[in-house]
Amino acid sequence: MNTFASIDEELGTREGHHAPHEHETLVKHSLWGTSIRFTIVTAVIFGLGYPLLMTGLAKVLFPRQANGSLIVRNGQVIGSELIAQSFTTDKYFHPRPSAAGNGYDATSSGGTNLAQSNAKLPQRMQADIDKLAAENPGKPVPIDMVTYSASGLDPDITPDNAYFQAPHIAKARGLTEAAVRSLIDQQIKGRTLGFIGEPRVNVLDLNLALDDAGK
Repeated sequence: MNTFASIDEELGTREGHHAPHEHETLVKHSLWGTSIRFTIVTAVIFGLGYPLLMTGLAKVLFPRQANGSLIVRNGQVIGSELIAQSFTTDKYFHPRPSAAGNGYDATSSGGTNLAQSNAKLPQRMQADIDKLAAENPGKPVPIDMVTYSASGLDPDITPDNAYFQAPHIAKARGLTEAAVRSLIDQQIKGRTLGFIGEPRVNVLDLNLALDDAGK
C-alpha cells in the first residue's frame, strides 16, 4: 500500500509541475495567433479597403482633382495645376526658382536645405536680386522671385511677382503692359475659403491665357 501511495504521490507531483507550463504555452500560442490575425485584418482594412474606398469616392465626387488636376489642350496633357514647370523664354511667366532635381522634378521634390546662417544663401539671393533689379529698374523685387519653395514644385506665384514680370513679357509679345496686367488680374485666386493662404496666380494657367490672348 505504501509503495502504491508513493507512486501516486510522485505522479501527482510531476503533473503539478507540468500543468502551469502547459497552460503558459497555450496562452503564448493564443496571443501569437490573435496578433497575427489582427495584423492581417487591419492590413486589409486600412492598407487596402480604406485607400480603395477613398480613391473611389474621390473619383466620383472630385474626378478632376483625383486624377491630378491635369490641364488638357487639344487632347494632350500639357501639365498639372499642382506642379510647376520650367518656362525658358521671355514670352512666358516664370515660376519660383526650384531646387527639385534639375528644376521642377516631381521625383526629386525638395528645397535647398540652406540655413539662414549659411553664407551661400544670402549670396545667391543677392545675385538674383541684382539681376532682376537690372531688368526692371526702380521696382522692388518680390521675395518669392528669389526664394525656393520647400517642395521646389510650387505652381503659384504672388500677384506682385506676376506684375514684376509683366513689362518684359509685354515687350517680348508685342503687347501693351496694361493688357498683360489685365490678364494677371483675371488669373488672381483669392485665399482659400476666404482666410487660408495668400492671393496667388497659377503660372501655367496664366501662360495659357497669354497664348489664348495672342490668337
